[in-house]
Amino acid sequence: MSPADSADAGPRAQIVVIAKEPVPGRVKTRLVPPLTAGEAAALAAAALEDTLLTVTRVPGVDRVLALDGAPGAWLPSGFTVLPQRGNGLDERLAAAFEDTHRLSPAPIVLIGIDTPQVSVGLLAEAVSLLADHDAVLGPAADGGFWLLGLRVPDAALLLGVPMSEPTTGEIQLRRLREAGMSVALMPCLTDVDTITDAIEVAALVPGSRYAAALAGIGASR
Repeated sequence: MSPADSADAGPRAQIVVIAKEPVPGRVKTRLVPPLTAGEAAALAAAALEDTLLTVTRVPGVDRVLALDGAPGAWLPSGFTVLPQRGNGLDERLAAAFEDTHRLSPAPIVLIGIDTPQVSVGLLAEAVSLLADHDAVLGPAADGGFWLLGLRVPDAALLLGVPMSEPTTGEIQLRRLREAGMSVALMPCLTDVDTITDAIEVAALVPGSRYAAALAGIGASR
């Protein structure tokens, strides 16, 4: 049996998007100001929709949305929706991996919505890397990470990792390696924390809903 045949015989890999329902005052609060809560929510909604649609174009994977809130018209078909569990982000990430693995014992790639510039090719590459590595990590320019893939999830790999810190990605990578895991690294991407980040990312995807939403905010002022 060829390697490709072996891969086809196993469970399909899964891509999980972890997100909040884009409600004003609950999402992208670090953009307020200079944006209003409504504008920040509109930008988050566009980022969420772009990210989900990109995931729908990745071949040969199952699609999961770990959601804090209720699904809306922005949700494409083909996603299994799971409620988020936990308090801190480390707990929510660990729970998303655990609950998704309960659906199917297949490799899992998890992303958020702060990198709407993510491409089908990058996600497909991350899935492919899990065939030969225990984990895959996508570092973010702010010191965090925009993607984490695990062949077999383990809450201990995430719990206690300080989130939203300049050293988050470094600590997470160390945690994986100290567990004896082989780790593949993805390209570093800018995730959106500030309005400067938002402008930079929108310029990378000029035809996206995200870029249009940001342009619309600027035009209305």
